[in-house]
Amino acid sequence: GYIAILPELPGCSAFGENVEDALKEATVAMDLWLETAEKEGIEIPQPSMSGKSFLNEIMNMIKIRQTVTA
Repeated sequence: GYIAILPELPGCSAFGENVEDALKEATVAMDLWLETAEKEGIEIPQPSMSGKSFLNEIMNMIKIRQTVTA
């Protein structure tokens, strides 16, 4: 299995049988973390990179994984 860790959101991580599942679960975990933070008055950190940069990095990681496992 795979784990997706969201380091900017303390304690936020997700698991999946493959990279794609881990990323899908990470989206759910992030949404729940942000919802809880808002309800509890926890400060939500600013992202260290833009959403577009993040998506590009994730896509590159998936391509690397596909190349290695091919």
